[in-house]
Amino acid sequence: MFEYYPEGWNIDTQENRAAMQNFSALNDACRDGKILEGRAVVCDSTHNLLVDLGCMKGIIPREEGALGVREGSVRDIAIISRVNHPVCFLVTGFEKKPDGTVTAVLSRRAAQEKCLRERVDHLVPGDVIDARITHLESFGAFADVGCGIVALLPIDAISISRIDHPRERFSVGMDIRAVIKSIENGRITLSHKELLGTWEENIAQFSAGETVAGIVRSVEPYGIFVELAPNLAGLAETKEDVYPGQQASVYIKSILPARMKVKLVIIDTFDFSYRPAPPKYFFTGNHMDRFLYSPAGSEKKILSDFTQNPP
Repeated sequence: MFEYYPEGWNIDTQENRAAMQNFSALNDACRDGKILEGRAVVCDSTHNLLVDLGCMKGIIPREEGALGVREGSVRDIAIISRVNHPVCFLVTGFEKKPDGTVTAVLSRRAAQEKCLRERVDHLVPGDVIDARITHLESFGAFADVGCGIVALLPIDAISISRIDHPRERFSVGMDIRAVIKSIENGRITLSHKELLGTWEENIAQFSAGETVAGIVRSVEPYGIFVELAPNLAGLAETKEDVYPGQQASVYIKSILPARMKVKLVIIDTFDFSYRPAPPKYFFTGNHMDRFLYSPAGSEKKILSDFTQNPP
């Protein structure tokens, strides 16, 4: 059975390869309404996508290239950008040319409609799903949540520790887990910070008296915020020639759970370019109703309540 994963997850599976090994197998997939994946190799001058199926060529007509293209609510860049990438599709028929060659007629739109009907329409706020980052903007990250259906992950929902741009956490093509925050009028909004651990779970990795690595996130008149983990930052004393984005070596002076504070002393800072590492998740379940970041007895409460966002 096909799982409604982001495009690219199923292309190399044995089931997918078997369904495209010859005409008979493709015909069976057509009859059974099975979603398959292949690599788009060309977008022609009229924006039809040509797909390599192995045993033959396939074509996704422009209006079948994505949800919304037919209605004009989605631009053709949604089709053009798929070249050299995996695409999901349903086989809708076959065309025989005068020279005897056969081309499979495909629909990515129909596969997305099936994913919406059988998967997305059943999701509720708090569900935790697999996603793949498709592109990054200053205000957030976009992620494929199944069959090329894209959802928005706002920048303030990526982690507790604030960042200037999603590229500090993600890279295009990275596979992540995310929480359904809301589904309204067909628009899916995700959250991510709830999977990265509570304050207590994060601080358990550190002890007062240690010197550890961090990233300078902001420089304020009263101190410097240094990220120790995506969901944990501490405040260091002021120091000259320190600016956001630098790597830092910091001494943990004290840990104050009641105030959710970590007091730091900066030992050294330096410039360093790095690619974001895959996230480390503390939550591994498939659904959460609430996420309380704050420790028991804390003066401040940071809470995500997904029961307040019914479908």
